[in-house]
Amino acid sequence: MRLRWPRQVLSLLFVLLLLVGPPVVLLFVVGPPMRGWPDGQQVRAWVEQPLTEQTLAAALTVAAWLVWLVLAYTVTVRALARLRAGAAWLRRMPLPTPLQATASGMAGAAVLTVSANTATAAPPEPALPIAAGTLDSRHDTAHLDPYSSRSDDGVAVSGGWLPREVADQVAAAAALVWLRRRLAYQPRQPGPPARADPDLAPLPATATAVQAALAEHPPTPQPGDATPDGDGSSGAVPTLVSGLPAPLVGLNGPGAAAAARGLLVTALLPARRHPAMSLVVTRTALAGLLGAAAEELRRHLPRLHVVSSVDEAVQAIDSRTRGHDRHGLDESRRGDDPPDARAAVVLILDEPPSGAVAQRVAVLPPAAATVVVLGGWPTAATWQVDATGHTHDPDRPEWRGPRLCVLDAQAAIDLLTVIAHTDPPSDQPAPNPTPHAVQRSRPRVPRQATGQDPRPRPADPGHRLELRVLGNPMLAFGGEPIVIRRTAAMQALVFLAAHPDGADSRDLVDAIWPGLPRHSLTGRLYTTLSELRGTVRAACGLAIVDHTDDRYRLNPDHLDVDLWRFDAAVQHAATAVTNTTIAWQAIIDAYPGDLAAGRPWPWLDPVREATRRHVIDAHMALAAAASDPHHALALLQQGIRVDPYNADLHVRAMNVLAALGDHDAAAELHDSYTRRLTEAGLEPGNELRETAASLSNRAVPGR
Repeated sequence: MRLRWPRQVLSLLFVLLLLVGPPVVLLFVVGPPMRGWPDGQQVRAWVEQPLTEQTLAAALTVAAWLVWLVLAYTVTVRALARLRAGAAWLRRMPLPTPLQATASGMAGAAVLTVSANTATAAPPEPALPIAAGTLDSRHDTAHLDPYSSRSDDGVAVSGGWLPREVADQVAAAAALVWLRRRLAYQPRQPGPPARADPDLAPLPATATAVQAALAEHPPTPQPGDATPDGDGSSGAVPTLVSGLPAPLVGLNGPGAAAAARGLLVTALLPARRHPAMSLVVTRTALAGLLGAAAEELRRHLPRLHVVSSVDEAVQAIDSRTRGHDRHGLDESRRGDDPPDARAAVVLILDEPPSGAVAQRVAVLPPAAATVVVLGGWPTAATWQVDATGHTHDPDRPEWRGPRLCVLDAQAAIDLLTVIAHTDPPSDQPAPNPTPHAVQRSRPRVPRQATGQDPRPRPADPGHRLELRVLGNPMLAFGGEPIVIRRTAAMQALVFLAAHPDGADSRDLVDAIWPGLPRHSLTGRLYTTLSELRGTVRAACGLAIVDHTDDRYRLNPDHLDVDLWRFDAAVQHAATAVTNTTIAWQAIIDAYPGDLAAGRPWPWLDPVREATRRHVIDAHMALAAAASDPHHALALLQQGIRVDPYNADLHVRAMNVLAALGDHDAAAELHDSYTRRLTEAGLEPGNELRETAASLSNRAVPGR
């Protein structure tokens, strides 16, 4: 730090030399570039003979002056930018109030007095750790730690920024997508490890980036957060749109379109849990915000209502808010409805209303409708939105408004796709977020009749590493665990175990740090894996990760992985012709728990669900082949413990209980399963309702 100022002085002298030296040399050696405008005779002479010694010298002189002007302009612009940044920092620097200054002076005097009259002083307290990547909402996300995408007030993704409340709801919606897939899965005969189920496709990149950013920073539970919905939502109509500066507002500036996309996501996220809430948008505005994907998404978002004109939009919003008085109270509400179970409509227009339509918009109840116009709105508040989502009032430069959710088109499409998956229409499936299903890399192992590890093992089993990734991940040698300090290193181990054929640096970076720029993380990946190799080498002297042609792969000669044994059992069961019962049981025996149980890494979801489905298939196959209904029921109950959300397992178990005559147990299983779905924010399917009705008809009289 002490040597910084000499370098700065030398840099300043060098810049001054560049600015002053060339013009001085040109003026004293060549003279000024022009000594007046050329007359007609000089012009005719230049046309007849353009390439003379004098014209070439003049051209070179003019070129030298132009180069100097470009240099001077660049230095001036950089200097002005530095001055502007310094002035902005001075304006943001908090100055002490008179009371704070007085208190600070008294505290300083007290410290000096104590230090002068005390012979010994207590040891200083250790400094509190400062979390990297945490920001106040007044700062931009550009100051975030390059390895973190979360701030105290929100989450930054490659396509924008989300407030923390919205990010939490995105993560809850993403988790709900996987619960819905687990509920709807239909078990079948065990197949090869590389599943091709279409619903195992990973979620869009923006959703996984939000999940990863919140994985290590879960929301702090607050009083009253626990709700029947099970996803941190209350039964009341949400007030997420209250972040807007006014009920009637025009959004202008470079971030206006991004803020409107954020409003689309913000308004549609809670619409599934609150039927009274809806979003109305003009077709032109939606096409301008989402492009070609607008029409496809519209068909899968039942709470998104698209209209053709401003007049039609106002009619739609007026019909949805009918029953509200001008104070926002719902007169049509039944007496047993909660007081806040009233309509909440967000209206996004591509142009401000005029004439009679504008008068109808002006008298809409503020508690029932929020109207947003993309652009200036002469008769309502117009707010400037910058690229980072910060708002301010042009008429009040000293005031700064709330920071809005801002998203580019791709980020908004990603999140709207997740929302469509959480509540797909009943008559058509939800859109597929990616065109290709995720497939597990098939282990390169021979088929065997049992779940034993088919890979060659050294003569001495004590000199072999053991990696357990089913259940709680752990790396051990000789029965003793090896401590892996970095969470990213353990995540890399699990990822490579799930991909025995290896992965390149891009795959690892995208999985461990989704949504962050790869160029800034390649070095961190190298450091993480180098430290992992060093830790393992120090513990046992073995190499655990091979790196060839930018492809990382676990060393099968030094490592025993439980997931590889599980995949070998699945592979054998898929091809077994005889002793199928033993093969199916081998799958169950090789599965102690979920893949990396308890770890919230987003890339795990497709692989974890594929592994879980193999176990469910094995339980279902054994139950179908069982001759004793009690044994079949026990197998189905074991499968329910593996996946307590799968509907088919519960329906089969209830049918077996009914066949055994235990209708009370069947009804109790139905009730407990329905409660579990309700707590998770899911609804029972038609098959479960039909089973419940059938059980009710078969129940003994007087029950």
